[in-house]
Amino acid sequence: MAIDLVTRSTWGARAPKGSYSPLSSTRGVKVHYTGGRVDPAIIDDHAKCVAMVKSIQDFHMDGNGWIDIGYSMVVCPHRKVFVGRGAKHVPAANGAGLNSGHYAVLGLVGNAGLVEPTDEILHGILDAIEYLRAEGGAGREIQGHRDGYATDCPGGPLYAWVRRGAPRPGGGDPPPVVPGTPKWPGRLLRFPPVMRGDDVKAWQAQMKLIGFELDADGAYGQRSRDVCKTFQRRVDLPDDGIVGRLTWEASFTAKP
Repeated sequence: MAIDLVTRSTWGARAPKGSYSPLSSTRGVKVHYTGGRVDPAIIDDHAKCVAMVKSIQDFHMDGNGWIDIGYSMVVCPHRKVFVGRGAKHVPAANGAGLNSGHYAVLGLVGNAGLVEPTDEILHGILDAIEYLRAEGGAGREIQGHRDGYATDCPGGPLYAWVRRGAPRPGGGDPPPVVPGTPKWPGRLLRFPPVMRGDDVKAWQAQMKLIGFELDADGAYGQRSRDVCKTFQRRVDLPDDGIVGRLTWEASFTAKP
């Protein structure tokens, strides 16, 4: 099994403030995101990834009062897998009463800035899961943090990938984009507030083409969000009413 593992000593982890509870097996792994803004610059600067992992550990230890970073592993956009608590140790990030059932793997995406997981992040999460299966007795389940716990984590785009079975990028899923399909504009279309632009107009026109009653006026408001949520349910994506990359591509490959 190939994995680009970043050891605790390599990323400069603080020593835990206590002893970990042992964990010999789990039902699987829960996938997480940061829940805050992630600077897109980390894609081009791995040192920023290291700094971010260290800041997460500081927050968990000093803010939450935990003995260490709460995640088992952390994955960055360079397909590097940071050892958090590691295999055979109970994590703390899944929620009270839920930590012994699943390991916790964090992908460095958030709810602003870098929100769409890159292929390298997805590969890295799967690398971490394979490692936890081999070294920590992780079961076959791959779930989102929100499964069984009241949270938005791991965010719409990452959770959509989890719900699709967490496929390896390049494995033929999702279906290839039809030639001529407009490229995802790189921003999330959401309401509120009302968002305007040619990308909104293009998406609205496509929704109208496949049968929704929606004016292509270039303003993403309440009606656009309602249509988006209905469409997302139709194609088995999380119905958050936000047009991200997965919803955009599904929209332009959908049939009337």
